[in-house]
Amino acid sequence: NYFHLLRRQALSPKRKPLVVFTPKSLLRHKLCVSSVEDFTTGTFQPVLADGAGTAGVTPPAPEAVRRVLLCAGKVYYDLAQARAERGITDTAIIRLEQLYPLPVEEVRAALAQYPNAEDVAWVQEEPANQGAWSFIALNLMEHLDGVGLRRISRPAAAAPAVGSAKLHDVEQEALLEAALPTQGGR
Repeated sequence: NYFHLLRRQALSPKRKPLVVFTPKSLLRHKLCVSSVEDFTTGTFQPVLADGAGTAGVTPPAPEAVRRVLLCAGKVYYDLAQARAERGITDTAIIRLEQLYPLPVEEVRAALAQYPNAEDVAWVQEEPANQGAWSFIALNLMEHLDGVGLRRISRPAAAAPAVGSAKLHDVEQEALLEAALPTQGGR
């Protein structure tokens, strides 16, 4: 996200201020890397298909996919890592790199790659009453032509963080279990 943001900002003929809020953990994450070609060719992609631009992530076969997870930001790397560790092969993860304006056609095209998908969910680390869910629910669902979209997130809360590393880890594991249940949990 950060790379594309900087590239888009630098190449834009319009000059405007840029403010970035991003987790530092992605600066060192082993899956969050770009090749030199990513910097020198191509264009910004508002929606990334499963595994696109992520070294070491093997996407599932499209015909085997029964569940599709839509997400944005850091949670993608947590989901991809958990999917690999759990050996899950029937779940695809699609990343929205741009939330506004919402890339509706690109999302539709990404979802069309998985004709056997029975379950589509938006996954976010933030509590239910925060994050992008309310925007996604209001603006994307009407364009999905009958595809049901549900939310997987932390419970609604007054603050974005619980204030305890141990409680955060428990909530994070519950989030990953809801998105990528271990065998028999479907």
